[in-house]
Amino acid sequence: MPVVLNNLRKEYVAPDGSTVPVIHVRHFELADGEQVALIGSSGSGKTTLLHLLAGILTPDAGEILFQLNGQATDIARLSEAHRDVFRGRHIGYIFQTHHLLAGFTALENVQLGMSFTNRASDPAWARHLLAEVGLADRLHYKPDRLSVGQQQRVAVARALANRPQLVLADEPTGALDAKNAQQVLDLIRALCVEVGAGLLLVSHDMNIARQLPRVLELSELNQTAAPNG
Repeated sequence: MPVVLNNLRKEYVAPDGSTVPVIHVRHFELADGEQVALIGSSGSGKTTLLHLLAGILTPDAGEILFQLNGQATDIARLSEAHRDVFRGRHIGYIFQTHHLLAGFTALENVQLGMSFTNRASDPAWARHLLAEVGLADRLHYKPDRLSVGQQQRVAVARALANRPQLVLADEPTGALDAKNAQQVLDLIRALCVEVGAGLLLVSHDMNIARQLPRVLELSELNQTAAPNG
């Protein structure tokens, strides 16, 4: 699913009432199935940009165009409810920390990821994803019985549950040691290829970022020096 950003702007209001520019992207394109690493200093706006792409935040101006079946959908013009539906159907989001539901098993957490759309739950696909991330023997374990690395693997499987066309990953290896970080990165990339999803991955770790085919520095993309984000 190709993505195009045009003249995208996001600002915040500071406590003193002044306007703080965070994101100003004149133009950016992510090709169908492309895997890109986005790097930048802390507070530079990387998470804000992902939230805009996911429809969690709305921009103050500009376009966020998703090309689907030959037609462009500008999610910046959708209502919050329609953005939620669009995200559930087409976008997978991986957070730095797993955000699993403590009272549910690994399998249930992945299946719950399917419940945000009108598609029928697919237990076989959920089991397949958990097997792919090495947790076939942990299907019925709740998060408190899983290691941090295993919890993040469940989060990866959950993000791919609806076979998204785009995966947004916000420092998905930031809380992991080097060995687990590499394993999780490899899983994300492989599963994106399996479902045909593009990947935009935020990382502060150049050892992680440089493994993706394209590395983009946010300051090259962003037209404003953003002190927050």
